[in-house]
Amino acid sequence: MKSIVEAVFTYAKETPDKLCVADAGSSYTYLEYSGKISKIARLLIEKAVGAGDKVVVKCTQNVDYLALGLGIQLIGAVFVPVEKSCSEEKLMHIAEICRAKLAFTDKTGDSTDEVLLLITDFIRESETLEEFAFLPENFPGNNEICEILFSTGTTGKEKGIEITNENNIALAENVIYGVEMKDDNVELIPSPMNHSHGLRRYYANMYKGASVIVQNGVMNAKLLFNLMDKYKVNSIDLVPTALSVLLKLSKDKFGEYNEILRYIQLGSAPLMEGDKNKVKSLLPNTRLYNFYGSTESGCICIYDFNSGKDKPNCIGRPTHNAEIFMVDENRKTVLSSKENTGLLASRGGQNSPGYFEDEEETKLAMEHGVVYSKDEAYFDEDGDIILLGRKNDVINVGGNKVSPEEIENEVLKIVGIKDCGCIGVKDAVKGEVPKLFVVMEAGREPDIKYIKTVLMDKMEAFKVPQFIEIIDKIPRTFNGKILRRELE
Repeated sequence: MKSIVEAVFTYAKETPDKLCVADAGSSYTYLEYSGKISKIARLLIEKAVGAGDKVVVKCTQNVDYLALGLGIQLIGAVFVPVEKSCSEEKLMHIAEICRAKLAFTDKTGDSTDEVLLLITDFIRESETLEEFAFLPENFPGNNEICEILFSTGTTGKEKGIEITNENNIALAENVIYGVEMKDDNVELIPSPMNHSHGLRRYYANMYKGASVIVQNGVMNAKLLFNLMDKYKVNSIDLVPTALSVLLKLSKDKFGEYNEILRYIQLGSAPLMEGDKNKVKSLLPNTRLYNFYGSTESGCICIYDFNSGKDKPNCIGRPTHNAEIFMVDENRKTVLSSKENTGLLASRGGQNSPGYFEDEEETKLAMEHGVVYSKDEAYFDEDGDIILLGRKNDVINVGGNKVSPEEIENEVLKIVGIKDCGCIGVKDAVKGEVPKLFVVMEAGREPDIKYIKTVLMDKMEAFKVPQFIEIIDKIPRTFNGKILRRELE
């Protein structure tokens, strides 16, 4: 099978009555889902969309949206998803950048642009077509671009990360082998389906012939657990912020699924120490995976932190198709260690071929099939990868490399502290020293001296923050990453 969409059609023949995808309002077997995709593909062709054309789609986090994405790929066109909160102006801006043939939104606006269509109207029209209205003579090939995932940064120009069918298959295999996915897997995915994290877990299940239940976030915890019970969910994909919200909303409800949940996949941002300990206590028999990767390289490292050997800052070992090595700033391979760290680089079929029409940015991030990250890391004596953080975030205290996440994880164990963030600040003697920002729980009085005393017992003296400041909120991205540059 050379593409994810081909896998769906293959399983439509092999296991036609097996559950493929479902959301809060609908469910489809593999046969039904492939038929839905086929109708969508036919209507796209009728609207003059062809191979290589770009189609921008606003995420609606349901089966219609997922089917539209695969319908676009079925005819060899390029699926360009954007976030569900995206304004029509931003959507049309992305459409202009990639010269999209069509763009789909979920709201009727004032726009009279002929390329902008309403998703619900389009799906309704496609459903009037005959069964399997379109079947290709050949499914899309390995090296064809099937997706462009645009970065969601608020500053600077947008970067469109190109993804081939081969990339998505390699990424699917990385997930499948990494979590030991079985044929009868039923995975709940409330993670945003315009983001690489959620999409790639969905694709992995489709490539395996398993089942996916998609939900629009975790704020409706009652619906989430109802879907888990209804479809006998045995695995979940979450971003760390979603896990944090779910643990607060559901209290100890997760514990009832200890013998049911095979695994939970986490990734896209570091997991808060308190949440990690809480989920481990509730689900002692569940594999808890932390994936490391990027949109450019996908899930390239995996670590089960519920396996009994939870190492600080460990991201595990390379996934199925990934080769990981460390390089210096000149991209020369280095033999890494705690004393001789490097920048993490990866090679493998999962790596993006480059950025859409941007050779300059492509050369800055990748070369000869290798994606070069800005993450400082090393292999320890066991062969595990220890991640210190972004090179510019790692604090260099008189030559000692300090991970801000290591400090934050210890701080969050202190009773009364709700959140924290750590950065390096200039120091005339040591070059840099750690500065800690702390958010206290409601009703708790800060005690800076006590925080320092606790940390002195937990880590080397050079890691203990020189400065501690109490603030109201730690700035974070939607998926939980600390915006360190906003801390001063």
